[in-house]
Amino acid sequence: MFHGVMTALVTPFKIDADGRSCIDKDAYCAHLDRQIAAGVDGVVPAGTTGEAATLSFEEHKSLIELTVQHVAGRVPVIAGTGSNNTAESIALTQAAKQLGADAALLISPYYNKPMQEGIYQHYKAVANAVHLPQILYNVPGRTNSNLSPETVARLSQCNNIIGIKDATADLSQLTCTMMACGDGFEFYSGDDATVLPFMGLGGHGVISVVSNIAPKTMKALTTNMAGGDLETARKAHFALQNLSDAMFVQSNPIPVKAACELMGWMSGGLRLPLTSLHNDDVRALRETMIAFASAWETLELADFIG
Repeated sequence: MFHGVMTALVTPFKIDADGRSCIDKDAYCAHLDRQIAAGVDGVVPAGTTGEAATLSFEEHKSLIELTVQHVAGRVPVIAGTGSNNTAESIALTQAAKQLGADAALLISPYYNKPMQEGIYQHYKAVANAVHLPQILYNVPGRTNSNLSPETVARLSQCNNIIGIKDATADLSQLTCTMMACGDGFEFYSGDDATVLPFMGLGGHGVISVVSNIAPKTMKALTTNMAGGDLETARKAHFALQNLSDAMFVQSNPIPVKAACELMGWMSGGLRLPLTSLHNDDVRALRETMIAFASAWETLELADFIG
């Protein structure tokens, strides 16, 4: 249903007249336009990269609404509606549907530490409650749980569940999961550094962090992998490697927001408990971005070294 590059969008913040943090709607809409102009295949607001955990319920809904309205059908909008509270995830997913999102990205319940049956029942409850395409999200580093191939296979039979974002970087587990699921279930990488082998196994694309700043290069990788041009895809993969690694020198989205600020696109401000990138890491990030732009200047970030 969704193929190629879907960008896990950052959420720009600014300080309002009352000294409170709020969403910088102008910077956000400019970022959306930049992404669409670069050729991304979809956008994902209010996910981990969008600092959804620090958004109020009303901010969460308003961000989805703003995205749907500004995108205006140019690309699909896959709204982040995950929570460790099943009832809250249902409410967010219902809101996403009412606001016009094309799909929802969920998450396995974090902190609660449910067993596989609890994880299964969580996703199933949301799928049964809301008639909207839904994508599972397996990210053990965030949730302290792992969606087993058997659980994914069970969930693949549920109405409205269309695929999974797999951020494990475990290609052996991915293989087992693909073998366990029937045809028609879609697989999206959640790990920028392994998109090429992920798609080589039959993955359909990526929900990407690095595409916030290098969407054209990630698009080149996924398009050429899907089209069978491995040589060109490998060039994009190698060009992105150091930049992708730099996005995770500290917790996401700290580095990618710093990169957006270095590009002059928005404030790199974060909400607590996240804190700004250390000065030494900012310098290293700048050097990585310059090296990327120099080596891959035919595609993007060339202005950064101008």
